[in-house]
Amino acid sequence: MQTNTLVSAQTAAAEFKQVFEAVRAEVGRMIVGQHDVVEGVLTALMAGGHILLEGVPGLGKTMLVSALSRAVNVEFSRIQFTPDMMPADIVGTSVLTESASGGHELSFQQGPIVSNLVLADEINRATPKTQSALLEVMQEKQLTVGRMTLKMPEPFCVMATQNPVDQEGTYPLPEAQLDRFLFKLVVGYPTEQDYHTIIDRTTSGEQIQINPVTDGATLCRLRAIVREVPVPHAAKSYAIRLVMATQPHSDYATDNVNRYVSLGASPRGIQSLMLAAKVQALLHGRFAVSCDDIRRVALPVLRHRIVTNFQAQAAKIDTASIIAELLASVSLPNEA
Repeated sequence: MQTNTLVSAQTAAAEFKQVFEAVRAEVGRMIVGQHDVVEGVLTALMAGGHILLEGVPGLGKTMLVSALSRAVNVEFSRIQFTPDMMPADIVGTSVLTESASGGHELSFQQGPIVSNLVLADEINRATPKTQSALLEVMQEKQLTVGRMTLKMPEPFCVMATQNPVDQEGTYPLPEAQLDRFLFKLVVGYPTEQDYHTIIDRTTSGEQIQINPVTDGATLCRLRAIVREVPVPHAAKSYAIRLVMATQPHSDYATDNVNRYVSLGASPRGIQSLMLAAKVQALLHGRFAVSCDDIRRVALPVLRHRIVTNFQAQAAKIDTASIIAELLASVSLPNEA
């Protein structure tokens, strides 16, 4: 019985890695470089979480999400956020239509949020009132309009982008919304060699066509495989210590956390850490989470869940340096 279970786990891990690599390779035909970003986006998609991409304009954030939707062959919609956008522009609204009998009736016209893969482009340009329209749908995977509740199609994923440079006409995302993103990935500039490839691909007559390599049903099945990956007690304890270390005055908080952090990671942080670590375990051909898997995903999982105070800004202490310190200070279970 144990042998059959082991073979089944190995088969599931092998299938997961095969599909993951196939999607990554297909997206890589369009996106140049940005290997860590592409892997992070795919990790969030496979884990069933949402993702926030931060970077200056022109780095290919929108192109990445669009190429991914074609590679996985799911329904895709794009929402271009603007300051004058209203919540009804996202979730939909009831409109008066003419019936077949000649009368009039109210019918609900669903908004672009009802899709499998939703690109929330420049999400920080919308007002908090409009941003709040995403809170329920990102957490509960449903939206409520009046007395009607509509379930989102599966698989469902919101991939949002924001520009960290623009200040005028932008609204910082509230902590409650940031906490709903599994990952926050920072998209950087390409390397010198990447620029050569970008020129060759985008300024010539070559037309790159992204072909589907999987589908929505397979994604749902792979998400179920991710959740079945077991977490040993040692790895679970390490993840808990790491999350608690981000919380000021906890048992594992460092002096810098107590001094510079005003808000640490919530229980959603430990959930995101576990799901992302399970994906890492499968990518490395294992059907069990290790502490190294947790360490690999700690930065994108925790960087947007730690809120620093004014003292940190004055001392030029950012969340990345705090997380690096915690990874060095929080002992592994076998070192305790």
